[in-house]
Amino acid sequence: MKKAFSLRKTVLRREFWTGMLLLVVAALTLEASSLVQYYFAKKSIIEIASKRADDNLENSKVDILNILNQVETAIRNDIWMVRSCLPNRDTIWKVTEHVVRENPSVVGSTVALVPGYYEDRELFSPYSFRSSSNGEIIHKTLASEEYDYPSKQWFYEGLKHEDGFWSEPYLDTGGGDIMMTTFSMPVRDYEGKLAAVITADVSLDWLKNVFDDVVIYPGSFGMLFSREGKIMVSPVESLVMHRTLQEMSKQYEDSIAMKHFTNSVLSGENGNLKIRARKRVHRVYYAPIERTGWSMSIVIPNDQIMGEINRHTRIVSLFQFIGLLMLMFILLSAHKNQKKYKKLSENEERMEKELEIARGIQMAMIPKTFLPSPEREDIDVAARIVPAKEVGGDLYDYFIKDRHLYFCIGDVSGKGVPAALVMAMTRSLFRSVAAHEDSPSTIVSNINRSLAEMNENNMFVTFFCGILNLDTGHIKYCNAGHNPPLILADTKMKLDAIPNLPLGVMAEMDYQEQTVDLRFDDSLFLYTDGITEAENISHELFGDDRMSKVLSVRRNAATHLEVMEKAIKDFVGDAPQSDDLTMLFIHYIKAKPGYSAHHLVLKNDIKQIPRLTEFIEGIIEEKNIDASTAMGINLALEEAVANVMSYAYPEGTVGEVKVDVRIDEREITFMVSDNGKEFDPTTRPEPDLKSGPEERPIGGLGIHLIRTIMDTVSYKRQSGKNLLIMTKNI
Repeated sequence: MKKAFSLRKTVLRREFWTGMLLLVVAALTLEASSLVQYYFAKKSIIEIASKRADDNLENSKVDILNILNQVETAIRNDIWMVRSCLPNRDTIWKVTEHVVRENPSVVGSTVALVPGYYEDRELFSPYSFRSSSNGEIIHKTLASEEYDYPSKQWFYEGLKHEDGFWSEPYLDTGGGDIMMTTFSMPVRDYEGKLAAVITADVSLDWLKNVFDDVVIYPGSFGMLFSREGKIMVSPVESLVMHRTLQEMSKQYEDSIAMKHFTNSVLSGENGNLKIRARKRVHRVYYAPIERTGWSMSIVIPNDQIMGEINRHTRIVSLFQFIGLLMLMFILLSAHKNQKKYKKLSENEERMEKELEIARGIQMAMIPKTFLPSPEREDIDVAARIVPAKEVGGDLYDYFIKDRHLYFCIGDVSGKGVPAALVMAMTRSLFRSVAAHEDSPSTIVSNINRSLAEMNENNMFVTFFCGILNLDTGHIKYCNAGHNPPLILADTKMKLDAIPNLPLGVMAEMDYQEQTVDLRFDDSLFLYTDGITEAENISHELFGDDRMSKVLSVRRNAATHLEVMEKAIKDFVGDAPQSDDLTMLFIHYIKAKPGYSAHHLVLKNDIKQIPRLTEFIEGIIEEKNIDASTAMGINLALEEAVANVMSYAYPEGTVGEVKVDVRIDEREITFMVSDNGKEFDPTTRPEPDLKSGPEERPIGGLGIHLIRTIMDTVSYKRQSGKNLLIMTKNI
């Protein structure tokens, strides 16, 4: 004993130091992973910053070009007005006034004539501008000794550039007395002679507003430079229009980077680089603005870009340290509680084995041998339970006594072991009570009374009980809050079942009994709500429609349940089973002497009539029906089926016509059904056979022929189908 204790102690000590070694390895691994994460995160952060800067530069460029494009478009659109006014120079004032009035972004406009264009006047340049005080448009002339417009850049460069020219920013002391830039375009007269330059003056104030949105990081700012390096926008107002990029670059200690930046900007290039200024590293992103010769840049302090990741790294390091402390605590706790967990594991294994035994006992309580059997060919019965857990609360049972099939199905509220115990009790009560009673309502009342008296946990059972007379097909049944079964006859329909209360709720509940008759080849499908309420991963229910569709094809009882279970599994997919699945299928196949049944399905195509003829002739031959009767049956059936093929479905629609034939010793019953539009041929009046064909209305002879040949003819609309029933006595 001491030796075993010492060995266990040694094993535990070895496991402890192994855990500590793992702790050290985990710490080193975390540190290495942090370094790798930091490298890639840094790279990603810089890429994001570059993308944001490039996007802001592009957006700013778009905003600037949108305004400039408006100005250029306005000037281009007004050149024709200048050309038309050249012969009468006094009307040119109207052009400049029109440019200013119609374009809010234009503060002034002139049409400056080429010197000597008018022989009687060397210089002529009418100028209109918007007053900064009240917005009124004022007119003046730029042709003065104080303002030599032919020497201005906007004039002589404007004459050279057919597509227009944006001047260097300047203070227009002779014009609008504001800081502006001018867009100018040449104007030719109708003879193609260079006659004048038309301009639009644009204030630079709005440029600063464009760059207000480039502050993408704290401390970042935007700048705008002219084609000659003049500072047009800067966060330092004193630099605007007073300093150049070349002058500013001389003040920075990183002269090589600044020289590269200056040359790139003046060359109209785009890119980015790092510049050290005032003991801080900055990332500078720059791009040109087409047509203007301007360039813009965004300057971002590098520590602001990396600030977020640095804070993130510190937080991660802190959490890693806390994680290591927690890991150490977990190792110590695991070492301390190892014995306890081992004991719990042993208890869990024992519980699982006990649940397996309980499941075996539970499944042993319900019938496993299904009908038909060699000694019973009048009934086909199969049932199945698929528990949601190791044990479940669903039940079914059946047995045969005195040529009667006693059967039941039930669903206990709740799941697991408690539901399984109530299930076992309910099934045992059914067997003991039904052995001495032949009334379903009495059986259900006695079971309910017993369950209610010992129902301390407020559990209840939905239950359906029935007794089928195997000789007549007559069923007596009683429902206790369960899903009504489906009857599968000529059509599928739910059994009319009074709900009543479930078992175990009220001891003195008065349960009502009902009856129904099954015919040969009819079936009864009983189920629990685990079938219709089965959910897939999208929380859709299997539902009544899918269940009904699976039951549409005729199969034996066992195959019906196999197909239903597979359909549910395919529908549910990977979703967990939420409730027990229980099914009971009863197929009544007791035949009358000489009874037989035949089925034929045709498409709504007249070309399929020969198949019908062959089908009927086979039946006639089987029953040795005389030739006269056989001919009449053939005529009546062909008329009825042809009528459905021709009129039941809209033209071009593919449909089906079903013919079911049931034969016994006395009569043959023909049932013609279709899913077409509702039509009752039996309501057609009898035709006037005394009138000539040309006087008699069309239609009515077919149903008259059928009535004449058959002994009884009836029609009903059932479950969306037309059903024509014709009987011939044989």
